[in-house]
Amino acid sequence: MIFYDFKSGLIHSECHERLTAAFPGCAPSMATVTNWYREFQRGRTSLEDEARSGRPAEVCTENVIQRVRDMVSEDRRRITYEVLQTALGISSGSVQKILHEELGLRKLTSRWIPHLLLPEQKDQRVEWCKFMLKKFDEGKSRRVSEIISGDESWIYSYEPEKKGQSQVWVFPDEQAPTKVVRNRSTGKRMVASFVSRSGSVGTVILQNKKTVNAEWYTTVCLPQIFAKLRERRPKTGLRGILLHHDNASAHTAVRTLDFLAEAGVQLLPHPAYSPDLAPCDFFVFPRVKDHLRGKRFDSAEDAVKAYSEALAELTGITALSCGLFA
Repeated sequence: MIFYDFKSGLIHSECHERLTAAFPGCAPSMATVTNWYREFQRGRTSLEDEARSGRPAEVCTENVIQRVRDMVSEDRRRITYEVLQTALGISSGSVQKILHEELGLRKLTSRWIPHLLLPEQKDQRVEWCKFMLKKFDEGKSRRVSEIISGDESWIYSYEPEKKGQSQVWVFPDEQAPTKVVRNRSTGKRMVASFVSRSGSVGTVILQNKKTVNAEWYTTVCLPQIFAKLRERRPKTGLRGILLHHDNASAHTAVRTLDFLAEAGVQLLPHPAYSPDLAPCDFFVFPRVKDHLRGKRFDSAEDAVKAYSEALAELTGITALSCGLFA
């Protein structure tokens, strides 16, 4: 009827009025009549829908899902939504549905680890943990209090806060808070800290332009720590002390082993490439440094002083029971 009215010389508004009068409540809209008039004005004579490639109503078929699985498995890092869309000829929404709902995939950032352990090295970690639990009766043994654990770390005169430490409550009518990006300062000092179950034993500062080696460890660091232990244990001295540190070169050098043997201090074993199993790394340093984040000190020496004071306040390190001292 629209085509007939067009050929009869009626305008689109007149055609719409005729259709509305003939079919009240179900006549085509003015927009539909107008669109058809434009098509006829361009020379169209067919009243059938034009052929089009179209897209299947359901794209999440088993075949498509399996192709997505194979493509992701071949290149887990570089595969993107755009690559999948182009290769499979499906929409971004379909790709998202297949990835997350059908395959249950998540894209996660790889964790940095100290070393890519071999299977036998992983087994050594497990065996070491079992050995320590058995040796100290799962933390119930009195000898736990005789363990002294130490490690080295850098102390910066300014270290920015973590993202979580910068979170604040914001009301609906307030703007989101902003924060200027600041990098950690270049002023820093290396320190070696030693702790026991009861708290801090001592902190030794590495002198400027020095490196942590066996000479410094046996002539400066350990003698100062052992002197403090003798002050705390005037009757027993170093008798019964169990020293624990990771496998850094300064810790495993022959000179260090000879020094400990001469002092009568027993060295606890430590699995290879496992600094994360040292209590200082997984508990002491992160906990104490969190108190210093966001604070700016005039010098690295002032930062070390604040670090030592915060470490001294960390008494009764019962949280170490989650690791070595269990």
